Amino acid sequence: MACSLLHFCYFHDLKPIHEFLFPHPKGEAKGGDKEHSWEDEDWGTWEDGELKESKEDKSSSKAPTVSWLQDCVISLSPTNDLMVMARDQRAVFLVPKWKNNEKGKDEMQYCVTWSGALNVEEGECVSSAICIPLASQKRSSTGRPDWTCIIVGFTSGYVRFYTENGVLLLAQLLNEDPVLQLKCRTYEIPRHPGVTEQHEELSILYPFALVTIDGFSLFQSLRACRNQVARAAASGAESVQPPPLTYKKWGLQDVDMIVDHTSIGIMTLCPFDQLKTASILGGVNATVKSSPPAMSAYVTVGSGPFTGFFYSLEGSTQPLLSHVALAVASKLTSALFNAASGWLGWKSKHDEETVQKQKPKVEPATPLPVRFGIPDSRRRGEHICLSPCNTLAAVTDDFGRVTLLDVVRGVAIRMWKGYRDAEVGWIQVVEDLHEREIEKSNVSPFSSPTGLRRVAQFLVIYAPRRGILEVWSTQQGPRVGAFNVGKHCRLLYPGYKIMGLNNVTSQGWQPQTYQICLIDPVDGNVKTINVPFHLALSDKKSERAKDMHLLKRLTVLLKAKVSNPENLETEIKMHLLDIKYPTMKKQALEKLLASKSISLSCLTNLIQALLDSLMNQDPESVDEGLLQFCLSQLKLLHLYTCVNKLNAEDVEQNGAKTNNELASLLRLEESESAKIQTLLDNYRHGKTKNTVQFEDDENCKLPIQMFLDFLEYEKETVHVKKVDEEEYVALGNFFFWKCLCGKCSVEEMCQLLESAGVRPQQFLSLLLSMWLFREKDILKNQESISFLHIMLSLLIKMKGAIDVSWDFQSVSPWWQQVRTACAQAENVGAALLAALIGRSVSISVTNSLAEKDIQETEASDGMTDSWEALSLDMEHWNMLLRQLEDCLVLQTLLQSKGNKPACGHSEPLSRISVKKLLEGGRGVVADGVAKWIFKLDLTPSILKQAHQSRRLESTEEPEEKEHSILFHEKCRELGLERILEFLRLAYERFPYSLESDVLHAHCCWEYVVQWNKDPEEGCFLSRSVDHLKCVDNGHVQRGIAVMMWNTFIVKRLSAAAYLMDKVGKAPKDRLCRRDVGMSDTAMTSFLGSCSLLIQTLMEAEISSDEMKEPFLQIEDTWSAIEGPTSIVDMALEQRHVHYPLAEHHYILAVIMHGIMLFGMKSVKIFSLFDSKVWYLPGNLSILLSKMLWYFEGTVNVNTII
Repeated sequence: MACSLLHFCYFHDLKPIHEFLFPHPKGEAKGGDKEHSWEDEDWGTWEDGELKESKEDKSSSKAPTVSWLQDCVISLSPTNDLMVMARDQRAVFLVPKWKNNEKGKDEMQYCVTWSGALNVEEGECVSSAICIPLASQKRSSTGRPDWTCIIVGFTSGYVRFYTENGVLLLAQLLNEDPVLQLKCRTYEIPRHPGVTEQHEELSILYPFALVTIDGFSLFQSLRACRNQVARAAASGAESVQPPPLTYKKWGLQDVDMIVDHTSIGIMTLCPFDQLKTASILGGVNATVKSSPPAMSAYVTVGSGPFTGFFYSLEGSTQPLLSHVALAVASKLTSALFNAASGWLGWKSKHDEETVQKQKPKVEPATPLPVRFGIPDSRRRGEHICLSPCNTLAAVTDDFGRVTLLDVVRGVAIRMWKGYRDAEVGWIQVVEDLHEREIEKSNVSPFSSPTGLRRVAQFLVIYAPRRGILEVWSTQQGPRVGAFNVGKHCRLLYPGYKIMGLNNVTSQGWQPQTYQICLIDPVDGNVKTINVPFHLALSDKKSERAKDMHLLKRLTVLLKAKVSNPENLETEIKMHLLDIKYPTMKKQALEKLLASKSISLSCLTNLIQALLDSLMNQDPESVDEGLLQFCLSQLKLLHLYTCVNKLNAEDVEQNGAKTNNELASLLRLEESESAKIQTLLDNYRHGKTKNTVQFEDDENCKLPIQMFLDFLEYEKETVHVKKVDEEEYVALGNFFFWKCLCGKCSVEEMCQLLESAGVRPQQFLSLLLSMWLFREKDILKNQESISFLHIMLSLLIKMKGAIDVSWDFQSVSPWWQQVRTACAQAENVGAALLAALIGRSVSISVTNSLAEKDIQETEASDGMTDSWEALSLDMEHWNMLLRQLEDCLVLQTLLQSKGNKPACGHSEPLSRISVKKLLEGGRGVVADGVAKWIFKLDLTPSILKQAHQSRRLESTEEPEEKEHSILFHEKCRELGLERILEFLRLAYERFPYSLESDVLHAHCCWEYVVQWNKDPEEGCFLSRSVDHLKCVDNGHVQRGIAVMMWNTFIVKRLSAAAYLMDKVGKAPKDRLCRRDVGMSDTAMTSFLGSCSLLIQTLMEAEISSDEMKEPFLQIEDTWSAIEGPTSIVDMALEQRHVHYPLAEHHYILAVIMHGIMLFGMKSVKIFSLFDSKVWYLPGNLSILLSKMLWYFEGTVNVNTII
């Protein structure tokens, strides 16, 4: 793993920012030669401006258009929530947002949030800027960034503080010279107990002065200013001018020129350095204090000296604190005086202008002479960058050098040359304890793998003249990374994190901060650098570095396209054997095994060569894990080669058998065999779903990479890993499909698997998964039945298939695994065949084991035990076979289709299995059939006739025989004859689950559920009521009607009644859709169905008193069914209804239906009812008589009431 450039944000378009910061591009202001006068230039500008601009666009090089970043002041917040670009008086604030790029993917993109001019004084320009994120003080987000403050230094000496929206919070004139640099230091947790804790600080550099502001006071002041500005903006009042900041101002002496600086922080000298310093400053007679003093260290770069070191004693004086107090007092005094003068009329406008133009008083600086420096008279330092550990600093100069300083000792320890205009930064990488490897030679009883995490420092140098970005390991380490980048990029290194944290809040949450980033103006990308920790552990002679290089070279070889495979194998073998570390060798071997460009023979040769080299080494020095890994992979490759060879033989075996032979093989009677064959034929013809088959599936090919991913060799046994179902099928297809097709010897395959040490239970799962998946091929060619019988007979004879301690009187785990797979399978046809074959093999194995037991024990006892074992296991087989036959009949019915197209609102029916039916509850069968009836839109009369078809065929009465013949002819015309046959078979298999009342109840509920999804389909509700009328038992009928009323009807009917009473007539379509949720046409059908539903409910209420509640039964085959309560069970739990109230609602529904049907007007339906009495008022009788008169001329009254 090497260094890498990671893209994390980009600029969609830098042109608007460039045009805003550079309003007059180069070449536009000057319109001719230097000899021309200003008049000529002015006239030429408006005459040839457009022409010159077009020529510049076409002929000018790209360098001026992309090098403009070098002329800007740029700062990026370490949390990447704000970026500032400024030039002269103008500035642009940008924030990152998630947006779609050109490819449609979400990426972080910088967007302009504010732009404008920042200058307040005339002629001042931006000279430096910095973005500092401030920590949140809320309990829910302690330690996280709350907002970002932008601090800008100007050439006038002012330092101003802004919010993200460009609102000025605070401005202060600290010195009258231009601001050169703004730098910040935030809190860091000390890594060691003896390290001095550093405080937060903002330092401002002037040509000969240095101002430092304490971070804690700055944090509190900025929060107070922001809150005050927010309150003033909310109330509309003017904001109060905040008091000045508390700061220290040092006058840097004995230096010719200062360009840049850095604040080291508080340093405590050791006793030796204390004595040395005291001797240098005071001579031999100097007095030395008992405790070393704490000092704040500052380092400057420039000329005379090249680098200067300044030290200020902590606790000696606090400059300017008294000045701050005096400034506050004078500010309050002047404010009171100005207010009083304004009240008394003394103050004039001229005085106000004088006060506004008067500059604040600049306090003098405290002298701070340079302690010592590094002289270099010919060169001038340009930039200094402090490392995150505060011990090293990188300095660039005008001679193209990068010098590494030890700021504690004050010496230069390393120098790079040939880096003109270089930009530098640092990356600090913390070690991951989980990746630490303890060398065997360094193991000691006192070492611990979970010790203190090590930290590595890397220096990043960007050379714009060469367009290269380099990463160097410090202090004397090699170059660990290099990238070719553009020549006009900008390297940004903040050097700080979030301000406002302490030793408590900084431990709770680690923010996502960027130590360094590179801006490329050509493509607009912003990238950061990722450096692995282990690169700090390497040098030029390190074996680990060499191994990493070989591993990287090996990766490149595997990705490259090679025309000569022999040369590729030779080169890979050379690199593989040259790697020294066992972990690196294992990584290389894993890359080879996962590569698709390596052939099987080449892979085998490479692993064999590596194994031979390990065997030739000293046994004590050989890594046991690597040796076992090579041996296991070689055995898996040998197994793959042998299976491929067997599959390629294509040995034709005669597996065709007659029906009688198959029946004998499966231990079935001829009648049972014929019945099952008929069921399978019906199932196969009805299953019309096409599946895609690839050539590799037909040829049983499996890539070696997938084979090695699916299997593992451990403890002389081949294990199948936990993979997906599709991968399970692919692996089983590779091993067994050719055997089941008769194109490969079953005996040889089983012998191969047994010699390889496979687990029979796992390969039994592979065999069953493949068998159940390829149902279509198996049903089409039933020759595979005999081969599966042979395969199961041979697999069970393998070592470990059946436990030696297995008792005949208990259920065999081997066969229970087969039964579980068949019960869970949704391909019921293949599951039925597998269960038949499994039962046949189980009987054979049990009989053979019983015979052996007879020979060892007495005849009578042995015979009794064998028959008990046979009957116990056979009971499970017989139960499963009956369940699978039922599922086969039911699945054949559910996948059958009629001539009429299916309903467009129906959803695809889910496939069933024995397990699904056992867990679906008592109503799962009727529910599935009801969904199928809705899909085909079968009428209730067809279902009733199907129930009565067997009785009509066996009757001797001529009228009923004639009726049966007419019904069958009608079904034949509609193309429903085959469907009715499947339905009759389902009735026979499920006499209780598909009883007439149960089926109609589920159909009723299915139709009303579908109507509720789409109320515009009024025919669904009408069909639901028709099914409800077909329910013979009054208790079930009443319960279903009550459930329909409470769940789906009552709210819509209530909304319709209130709407019609409100408008006093048949409402329009818009009102119906708004209040009821359906159109006026659908509402008319809905009201008609409501009246029929209530009428059916009243009839069921009366009839339920005259009959007993039904006793719901379940088939013996499905007595173990569990799951949710069925619709019929819930219907029987419903309470009785209040008959007079139901009659009242029936009359209301009839009236509403009549109003909607005939479009009647001026009818307030609620005024027709008296809530206190139960007889019909006179107005209602008159309305009903009028409606009956309407009905006589149009429709039959019986269709309404």
